[in-house]
Amino acid sequence: MLEDTKTVWEHLKERANSEKWHIGLSAVAAGAALLLGLHAIAVLLLWLVWLAALLRRSADPRPPLPEVVAVPPEADNLDVLASVFNALDAPIIVVTAGETVLLQNQAAEKAFGTIPPNSDLSARVRSPGILDMVRETIITGKANQIEHSERFPSEAVYIVRVAPAEIRLPTDQRLYVLSYRDISQARRIDRMRSDFVANASHELRTPLASLRGFIETLQGPARNDAKAHEKFLGIMHEQATRMSRLVDDLLSLSRLELKSHIAPDEAINLAPLLGHVRDALLPLAEDLDVKVTLVVPDQPVIVQGDRDELTEVFENLIENACKYGQEGKKVEVVLSGGGDQPTEVSVRDHGPGIPAEHVPRITERFYRVNVEASRSKKGTGLGLAIVKHILTRHRARLLVQSEVGKGTVFTVRF
Repeated sequence: MLEDTKTVWEHLKERANSEKWHIGLSAVAAGAALLLGLHAIAVLLLWLVWLAALLRRSADPRPPLPEVVAVPPEADNLDVLASVFNALDAPIIVVTAGETVLLQNQAAEKAFGTIPPNSDLSARVRSPGILDMVRETIITGKANQIEHSERFPSEAVYIVRVAPAEIRLPTDQRLYVLSYRDISQARRIDRMRSDFVANASHELRTPLASLRGFIETLQGPARNDAKAHEKFLGIMHEQATRMSRLVDDLLSLSRLELKSHIAPDEAINLAPLLGHVRDALLPLAEDLDVKVTLVVPDQPVIVQGDRDELTEVFENLIENACKYGQEGKKVEVVLSGGGDQPTEVSVRDHGPGIPAEHVPRITERFYRVNVEASRSKKGTGLGLAIVKHILTRHRARLLVQSEVGKGTVFTVRF
């Protein structure tokens, strides 16, 4: 900034000296015109016009625009490339025709570690597929891409592409850009979708096979057996009810996914809602010989939510605690928070607990810690998945703490 001010000041001094010289020259020219016999008034008018033009020019203090200096195309090419690639979130590695690493961006450093400049690519990239692809592009000059999986430090899937860059080094050496596009999330979603279809088909196939078998039996060997009729029809009713629950849960999940981005805005007092859920589940708890206790604060605890959906959440959690924590004989439901404190509802059982390796996956669709136990208790494997989707819509979280042999605590935090 100081250098710019100095430049302007020097320019003004030069212009002032130049204007003095021009004024003096104009005076000399006017005197010469008088000596040559021109009319004095005409000479005076011409001199005044000339002088006014000079003064107007001197009143403009702006210096001339600086000249644009052309930078050689090869100057600082690597710095320009590095600054551009560092702005991208995809890993980028630039290699030379000699298969040496010229530079990598920050995303590549984060994903694969730092690669020193001029390192051999084959010493850092262990995938034969990627190396063969790079060599083919160097030979043919045509872009290529492959799908590549990384196992360490975590599982990731990339579309790796290499293409020649329209830029050369001062040594006239051509560069090639190796880029990684992370498609891990898309692959996980595809796998979850295929797993979901397979699990749903399996869950429906079992009761359908039972129904078909019993119908064929009733139409054939047991056509006139009244005792068999009563027994088989009871089993068929149970299997049909199981399919009905499964379909209802699937429809419920679909509805929740459609409106997951819309947050509910109804003011709900959680204390009476939890009391209603506890009362509705008392017959089930008595059949299982489990005591359900509820602790709520004296003041109202209000959250923004949907009454029916929150009822479904706490019915699911308390019912699961009664069924799977039956050995502990007791389920404790505690409401806390409100005001300046975060609102929490915890459901604790004193059953066998959940092994640590299963805890991160229990909200997945159709995931069961114990398949036989779940089916014997008429579970569909979708209850906690529904709970998770409802809480996501309510901008709430489900926290799970469990210790084998000591029970499990499910906490809903708003």
